[in-house]
Amino acid sequence: MNLDVNADPAELAKFSELAHRWWDLDGEFRPLHEINPLRLEWIEGIAPVSGRRVVDVGCGGGILADAMARRGADVLGIDLAGKALKVAQLHALEAGTQGVKYQEISAEALAAAQPAGFDAVTCMEMLEHVPEPAYVVRACAELVKPGGWVFFSTINRNAKAFLAAIVGAEYVLGMLPKGTHEYRKLIRPSELAAYARAAGLEVRHVRGMQYNPITRRYWLSADTDINYLMAARRPTEAA
Repeated sequence: MNLDVNADPAELAKFSELAHRWWDLDGEFRPLHEINPLRLEWIEGIAPVSGRRVVDVGCGGGILADAMARRGADVLGIDLAGKALKVAQLHALEAGTQGVKYQEISAEALAAAQPAGFDAVTCMEMLEHVPEPAYVVRACAELVKPGGWVFFSTINRNAKAFLAAIVGAEYVLGMLPKGTHEYRKLIRPSELAAYARAAGLEVRHVRGMQYNPITRRYWLSADTDINYLMAARRPTEAA
């Protein structure tokens, strides 16, 4: 496999078609806007981003990348969905966000070009959309400096997650467009942890993300049955 094209054309097309809606707070990407403060605070609680060089892998329209830049990080957002990146760039211009740039490149290609080039790597709600998530995890491990952190978030694969994240969120509540997620592509925490360890990362934190559809409130918990976040650290090199 050519690792520079570890992407599903159908997935890229899906998100490109919705590119103009990325910053519509009441549109298809509303859930990402609603969880963004929670996931940003979680990242900051482990590794503050101010003054750090961060790459956001699979940045889409730049929701997290823009927020980290506003916290003082030097952010590079990367994605293979060109239309979404154009929206992200336009939003940064309109909002006057400093310290964020975007590039159409895969994680694997960037890792080859800038190994150990970043203090932290974020890869949120992206792994479940690529053919070979383990390759992306390995690229993230290669991108981060020794001692740096890699942050992932994705969806578990079990009956509860299928009912809540696919049937409930996409078909009943209409929180996400139908077909956003495919059950077979969802990733169990044990699988993601195995990918991370195989890439040389140390898994340090795993948290579940809960949601109340009535209050539209999100919070972190120990329940990783549906949405979850994982923080892993690249060991420091021996002197």
